[in-house]
Amino acid sequence: MPLHILLILVVGGIAGIALALHMLGLSRAAPFTADTAHDAWHRAHPDDTIDAITVTSDGRAARITTDQGRGVLWQMGADSCARRLTGRERLTRAGDTSTLHLDDYAAPKVRLTLTPQEHSAWQDWMAHT
Repeated sequence: MPLHILLILVVGGIAGIALALHMLGLSRAAPFTADTAHDAWHRAHPDDTIDAITVTSDGRAARITTDQGRGVLWQMGADSCARRLTGRERLTRAGDTSTLHLDDYAAPKVRLTLTPQEHSAWQDWMAHT
């Protein structure tokens, strides 16, 4: 078989599999539950004792209160990202999207889908950081 035909078949097959997985919804990250958020936080901060976990209604983020302070956990692709809050963060809202501005050059801001009630609760929670 000529190489250019084989290349087309391989690329087409990989693209077809990726498209099928996406169309079946298998490329979407599973939403957080309290247990999965707990496990995800402990992957990043294994020595913390978690006092409280509040998962957002869409399951894509969670606020965490630990013995070391407060933190935020959010989905980033197939993985999660956990950051401790320093007290210099701020939460803004534009339309249906809330943006958490972090004091972290590696993750300067995170877009969250929060209901208006969740946004207010997060702002109150962050005020006590």
